[in-house]
Amino acid sequence: MPSTRRPAARCGGQILIDALSAQEVKHVFCVPGESYLAALDALHDAPGIRTVVCRQEGAAAMMAEASAKLTGRPGVCFVTRGPGASNAASGIHVAAQDSTPVVLLIGQVSRDTLCREAFQEIDYSRFYGPLTKHVEQVHDAARLPEVMSRAFHTACNGRPGPVAVVLPEDVLREAAEVADLPARQRLQLSPDASDMARFAGLLAQAERPLLLAGGRNWDAPSRAALHEFAGRWQLPVAAAWRYQDVFDHTDPQYVGDVGIGINPQLATTVMEADLVIALGIRLGEVTTQHYRRLKVPLPEQQLVHIYPGAEELGRVYYPTLAITALAPAFALALSDIAPPAVLPWAEETRRLHEAYLSWSTPGDAPGEVNLASVISELSDTLDDDAIICNGAGNNTGWLHRFFRFRGNGRQLASTSGSMGYGIPAALAAALEHPDRQVVAVVGDGDIQTTSQELATIVQEELSIVVIVVNNEMLGTIRMHQEMHYPGRTRNSDLHNPDFMALAGAYGFAAERVTQTAEFGPVLRRALAAQGSTLIELVTDAEAIAHTTTLSEIRARSTP
Repeated sequence: MPSTRRPAARCGGQILIDALSAQEVKHVFCVPGESYLAALDALHDAPGIRTVVCRQEGAAAMMAEASAKLTGRPGVCFVTRGPGASNAASGIHVAAQDSTPVVLLIGQVSRDTLCREAFQEIDYSRFYGPLTKHVEQVHDAARLPEVMSRAFHTACNGRPGPVAVVLPEDVLREAAEVADLPARQRLQLSPDASDMARFAGLLAQAERPLLLAGGRNWDAPSRAALHEFAGRWQLPVAAAWRYQDVFDHTDPQYVGDVGIGINPQLATTVMEADLVIALGIRLGEVTTQHYRRLKVPLPEQQLVHIYPGAEELGRVYYPTLAITALAPAFALALSDIAPPAVLPWAEETRRLHEAYLSWSTPGDAPGEVNLASVISELSDTLDDDAIICNGAGNNTGWLHRFFRFRGNGRQLASTSGSMGYGIPAALAAALEHPDRQVVAVVGDGDIQTTSQELATIVQEELSIVVIVVNNEMLGTIRMHQEMHYPGRTRNSDLHNPDFMALAGAYGFAAERVTQTAEFGPVLRRALAAQGSTLIELVTDAEAIAHTTTLSEIRARSTP
């Protein structure tokens, strides 16, 4: 018999935080504001929820997004009205483009002042409508459990993404008698037998197949199933843009990543494939090189597209076979597909893996710090389950090319290419996995968009290694200026702070590396230390990208 006991009256702020507890939320990332004081007060005594007070709302939203990538549960960010909600947009854009479930809670003006352009008032349906899956403003505290349940289900179901819930401050103070709802129901989207039969037929008929791997929420059994299938079929597996942690780079089937600065041999392989298996990815602009590696709308390659959001299948590319399924669930269904006696692509797979190993082996580079060798040393030194985070900039090219993910290593990087993502992502990773090594690799321009969160890292007593690649310029912008507007590059120069002093001011240990050989010992000291360390790498502007030099670009740009 259901209980007939009447729920006790609670204020809206308490109802809201109890709803987060019911949804198994472990961390709330926020910048406090007076528009949600009642909820802040309820967080003070919330069992099992750690409130992380950040310095800027965009970084807080990025932390929530990174947390969701790691756990599979929606990340939660709480911001105040007006300027706070506006600042959060940078992180919500990451969640939207990366298909990450995030619930953004926004304090709002009281109901009696709505639609008067009250102090810091914004119409969030119009502001956040294009960036989120759903925006909902609560007008009755008694409906908070319903609204929060809808927010968590909507953020996760179909193509995951961000949801915004707008909370007038008087709703959070208002008392209501309402029961809590349980945690969201998790959907297990798996392919059916007919999907797998058609897939097996297409693969058996192929001569030059390529598996393009991505997706989230991989666990040990599904990862093992994907590796076992690829090995049994001797299938070449490439990682989509910033999904490099999905497949072990030491596996003989791994052939590299498909993104910016791709190995030319792999780029040719994508173009010449007769079957592309796109697993868990949208096939966005970077992976497809401005939608040219696969022709829009009908690819010249046969395309099997596996994705959990049915609305995404066929939206850009017309697939030969579309399967609505989670990538890990699809991998688990591969065990029953037996390969033919002869695999015509097996030798090509071996050749591509050897090409990847050669491509990811450091060579000579200009300057006293060889970034390729540094990243290779980082890869060899870190544990197999280390978490590597990065933001935007040309420095990420070395990381993607020369770092080899093994075992349960994780990559946290935005497919949207957002500046400043590395440090917030690393903070979220260290909170979720305090027992694992966490490293953020950031550029000198990139770090200065979220460097204030170094204070949050210290306040939360986390151990993170931040590696700053300092070439005193915005490298990506300079590269494009040199190519398209030679001689007119002044606006990409950077007058940087003393990063050693900046780190010390926040409470970080700090070391500067000016020679390649110095990096290994410095890294090992940082990993062994209690607390967090910033390592500054002083690099040469001549080494502007991992595929070319500044002089080579200028030579090509000269009429």
